[in-house]
Parts: sequence; structure tokens; C-alpha cells
Amino acid sequence: MTHMAKNEEIQLAKRPEGTPTEENFRFVETEIPELEEGQVLIKSIYISVDPYMRGRMNDTKSYVPPYELDAPIAGGVVGQVTESKSDQFQKGDYVLGNLPWARYNAANPENLQKVDPELGPISTALGVMGMPGLTAYFGLTDIGEPKSGETVVVSGAAGAVGSTVVQIAKILGARVVGIAGSPKKLDYVKNTLGADEVINYKEDNVAEALEKACPDGVDVYFDNVGGPVSDAVYPLLNAHARIPLCGSISSYNKKEDQGPRVHGYLVKSKAKMQGFIVADYSDKFAEGKKQLSEWFSQEKLTFEENVVDGFENVPDAFLGLFKGENLGKQLVKVAETE
Repeated sequence: MTHMAKNEEIQLAKRPEGTPTEENFRFVETEIPELEEGQVLIKSIYISVDPYMRGRMNDTKSYVPPYELDAPIAGGVVGQVTESKSDQFQKGDYVLGNLPWARYNAANPENLQKVDPELGPISTALGVMGMPGLTAYFGLTDIGEPKSGETVVVSGAAGAVGSTVVQIAKILGARVVGIAGSPKKLDYVKNTLGADEVINYKEDNVAEALEKACPDGVDVYFDNVGGPVSDAVYPLLNAHARIPLCGSISSYNKKEDQGPRVHGYLVKSKAKMQGFIVADYSDKFAEGKKQLSEWFSQEKLTFEENVVDGFENVPDAFLGLFKGENLGKQLVKVAETE
């Protein structure tokens, strides 16, 4: 079957130095792929943009290979099957996959998961029911292990991962302090997500505000940002505190060495600090999704999405992550469902 329609993809044009700009991306027109036996053709509906992608733009060793120059950038995509040569998916099915930033992709079924629209809006497969939700769930419950009455501090508390961490910590009975960067975000974290205290890292003296907000110290620090915010948390760690290290968005675009300096505080508090990535828990994803969807159906979990319209706006939406523009999960809607 010959496709007359055109496809479009977004390639990495050059590696960024510091904060990425529009010139790091290139839009390329291509043919809609021909399917091989067993494959499906997917029309992208929602494309996820995530902070971890910044690291993959550098040609450095990490837990995932770097993006290749002059090749499409890839990430989380929820799409709809428009053509199938597989007995596992049929036309009209919604799927989730790690796919190139393109309007259409051919994919093998083993790289896809079916998305059930009955569980919630299909976009939640990229947010509270997907990678960010599972990151929050496993990082907090497995590494953070908050107990009822303990104090949990969450940096990046209004983002896709942080906002879910705040809610799970509350479900588990913890006292929660959320750190974010605007009055609108603080209002959301406190009045919608249920945090007990909130701190504006752009306007408040974070160290003083934390001392006031955490009179009994800090038992769990879920760290999404690193940098000066984390510097302010470590002096307040209680004995045997736990620190899930999820991200370090404050330093992703910086070349110079940046703190925090944690060694002395960890020794004194006998704290556990553990970096993790959500793929570490891939054999438990079904368990995590089941628990998240239970809480969701019980209305114990809510979510916020910042949805930008148009495939042409994918790079802009990605760049917005580093300006702190997004409340909740940052997504780009690139097509309508059929």
C-alpha cells in the first residue's frame, strides 16, 4: 500500500550548550512509513516532553543512550492505531510507546502498551497513570518509605512527578511541605493537592521558611531539583531520613560544578540517599498502575495537565520546562482521536 500523505518528524539538529534553543531542533518532512508484517501504524495524539530528555541531548554516558544528531528525538507518545498488520492491536486502539517525535510511526507490538480509555483520559497514560505517576509511586514508597506523621518535603512539587508525590504522601498519612516557584503553583499544591505547608523558592528565604515549616525536622526529602533548594533541606534531616533522588533540573543546563554539598549532613543524620530511575521497577509496573488507578477511581489522586496544541509547538513546550512554565504534566496535543 502506497501512502500519499506526508509525515513530519523533529530531529536533533545540534547538541545544546547550556539551555537548548529553537536551533537545536529541525522539522523534516518524510513519508508515512510502510508497515512490515506484525507492525502497526500509529498516529500521534499526545506527545510528552520531559526534563530527562535534556540529558539525552548531550553526548555523554548516562542510563540511556544519547539522542543521535540528525535523527528524530524520541519520548513518550500516546497514539491511535490507524493501520495494523498485527494480531495484538487493531485499528482504533489507543497505545503508549517510547516513539520518535513524529506525526506517524510504525512500531512493533512488543514496544507498545494498550491504553484503556475507561481508566481515565488517554493523556493520563503519560502522566499520573504513566511514567511520572510510577516514578512518584515507587520512589516515594520504596526509597522514601514515609510513615504516618512523618514530615515529607517535596521539591518541584507542582510538576508531574512532584504533584503525585505530594498526594501519595498525604494518602499515607505524612505531613507534607511542597516547594514550587509561583503563587499559582503554591495555591495548587496547598489547596488542590493538600500539602500542609508550601514554600516559594523564588521569593522566600528557603532555609528560614523550611525551618519554620518543619519544626520537627525532615524525615523524607523527595528531590526533583538539586541545587540551592536541596542545600537548604539537608541541615534539617532527621536521624535515618530517606532521600529519593529523582532529578536535578536546576543543573541540567549548567556547565559549572553545582552543589548541594551533602556529605557531612548524611553522615550526621545517618540518612539514606538513593538515586533511581523508574525503569528499575519495570517488573512491578502492573502493581503500581493498579494502585494508582485505585486511588484515582477513589478520587484520592487528581492531576493537572498543561496541554499545548500543535506538532509545530513541541520544541517550545519542551523549552518551557526549563522556565518553570508548566503546572503538572506538560503535553503537546498533535492530533484528534478518530
